Amino acid sequence: MTTEATATTGLSRSLQRLLARTRAFDTRRPRLWDSTLTLFWAAVTLVDASGGWRNTAPDPSVPVWLVVTLSLGLSLPLYRRRRQPLAVLTVMACAALVSAASGAFLQAGYLQMVPVFHIALTRPPRTLLWASALLLPPLLTGAVLFPRGSWDQHVVPTLWAYALVALLGIAVRARKDHTAALVDRARRLEIERDQEVRLAAAAERTRIAREMHDIIGHNLSVITGLADGGRYAAAKNPERAAQALEAIGTTSREALAELRRLLGVLHDDEEAAARDPQPTLADLDALITGVRNAGLPVRFDRGSASPDRPLTPGAQLTVYRVVQEALTNALKHAGEGAKATVLLTHTSEEARAEITNTGPAVPPPPSGQGQGLTGMRERAALYDGTLETGPLPTGGWHVRLRLPREDSPS
Repeated sequence: MTTEATATTGLSRSLQRLLARTRAFDTRRPRLWDSTLTLFWAAVTLVDASGGWRNTAPDPSVPVWLVVTLSLGLSLPLYRRRRQPLAVLTVMACAALVSAASGAFLQAGYLQMVPVFHIALTRPPRTLLWASALLLPPLLTGAVLFPRGSWDQHVVPTLWAYALVALLGIAVRARKDHTAALVDRARRLEIERDQEVRLAAAAERTRIAREMHDIIGHNLSVITGLADGGRYAAAKNPERAAQALEAIGTTSREALAELRRLLGVLHDDEEAAARDPQPTLADLDALITGVRNAGLPVRFDRGSASPDRPLTPGAQLTVYRVVQEALTNALKHAGEGAKATVLLTHTSEEARAEITNTGPAVPPPPSGQGQGLTGMRERAALYDGTLETGPLPTGGWHVRLRLPREDSPS
């Protein structure tokens, strides 16, 4: 970058900082700013009224008191230019009309551009028509009473000046509206982003709570069953008690490993979190074996299968968790002597899982308690599936899950 370009950039930045400070001062103390500008223009007009006005006046014999009065009438109303620009322009236009009719032709008449700018900046566009009606009489009066050359030489250039000032006000207004729209859009986007973050956090909390319920609830039920069986076996068959203790240790370690994997995804360093695969249908055998060891006899029938069209990993996890939750509930509520059956069937259009037990029909917990049935229904709904639960006519409980395949109609 050349020295000249660097100097231009530095000057531009200095001007921007100066304008920013001026706007900030105006925002903090608008009345003080208005008073300062009004007094400045009043001082300028009074300096002109001290004698300079005669250099351009067609009639230099106008009384000084009238010139001073008209000068103040063209400057002091500027204090209200932002709040009542049309009223200010009306007062100034009257003073300008007297100035033109008397032959003074005060230069302070050009201060009418200030309220014109504010009308274009803050008022509806039709207000500019009223402003034009106020600006024309002084110009026409001066052109008729004190002609200098052709009349349009006095009227047209001044009208063009007013028009350019109005266009400047419209441009500034459009820029302010555009900036305000961008700021509002950024604010709304920030609000939407915060809402999305909160919704994502709530969804993640729900997912983690569901996973923890499935993992901890099932494994604790299995451990409880094993512990009860081991306690009864300790007096009569120490070997069976040792097997129960070993199974408890194995189940506890598996539960702890799954819990660590689940909590690992909450770490800041996602790459370092454990990435063990989620359970699939192939893990059902180990699940059912653990339930059997806990004391609940389970008959497992895979039924018909479609190995060439396996379920997606997510759908397999859903089936696994539903079977796990149903067997966990059977462990908790079915009682002694109960048996369970797990039947899986696959077709070209859907996959079904039916879990039944022969224990007593235990009603679901009241609303707000427990996550089991709610979690199963939420999992099924994610894949457009359905879940049916209820008591059996002959006693016991059933859970029926239906998951349509993703490439088949729901």
